Amino acid sequence: MESLDYKKIVGNIRFELETYITKYSLKSLIIGESGGIDSAICSALAQPICDKLSVPLIGRSISIETNTKPEEDRAKNIGNSFCSDFKEVDLTNLYHQTFVDIEEETQSNDTNSAEFKVRTGNIKARLRMVYLYNLAQKHKGIVLSTDNYTELLLGFWTLHGDIGDYGMIQNLWKTEVYNLSKYIVNKKLTVEKQKQSLQACIDATPTDGLGITSSDLEQLEAKNYSEVDHLLKGYLNNTLTKQELEHKVVKRHLSSAYKRNNPYNLSRKTLLS
Repeated sequence: MESLDYKKIVGNIRFELETYITKYSLKSLIIGESGGIDSAICSALAQPICDKLSVPLIGRSISIETNTKPEEDRAKNIGNSFCSDFKEVDLTNLYHQTFVDIEEETQSNDTNSAEFKVRTGNIKARLRMVYLYNLAQKHKGIVLSTDNYTELLLGFWTLHGDIGDYGMIQNLWKTEVYNLSKYIVNKKLTVEKQKQSLQACIDATPTDGLGITSSDLEQLEAKNYSEVDHLLKGYLNNTLTKQELEHKVVKRHLSSAYKRNNPYNLSRKTLLS
């Protein structure tokens, strides 16, 4: 197993973020606080750089119907611990009105089906991003992306929804995100409130916050993210057994390939041939 220098990784992430903010004269960073580990670690990574450059880190916990109180509480604690401007927002009423306005047919909806939950979950993710991008425009900044490499390979995000402008952890495996978070709690943070809020996200059951299932791992039919990352790495390195190749993680990776090539544009060669 590869052993990573997390001290160096933290330094590299923060150096690159400072360089990017300065290069493009950004006036703010916007982040959606979900109560999960990914947005939490991104907040912890960005906060010292924002303080150094006097650039506000604007966080919003955006609840829409299916968010649980523990998720909301963790998001609130992270936002209050790391963001210079934090608010809790509830878009449930907007979601319901939007659904009524855009749904062409309602009689045939099975509201308990996975298809319905995924479809309405996508609406929720896109509404959240509309809110965050409006803030970014208003405050002359960008929206931080909080996805990791495992999620990228699984298509575990909403197209035109929860992808931001700048990804600090996009090329770290989910297991590495957890290890990085533990390193920051144990080695970098000195404020007890910050340590406790980040540790709570490390300990929490990972969910999508969209009410599709009770946990990410339930959707993936995996015991833990170590198993998920093992399967993805094995597939990429062509080392999986025949049985492992049939796992839902591998199938989801293959079926979500279109999301990693979006938008799909016809090449000039194809157009002119």
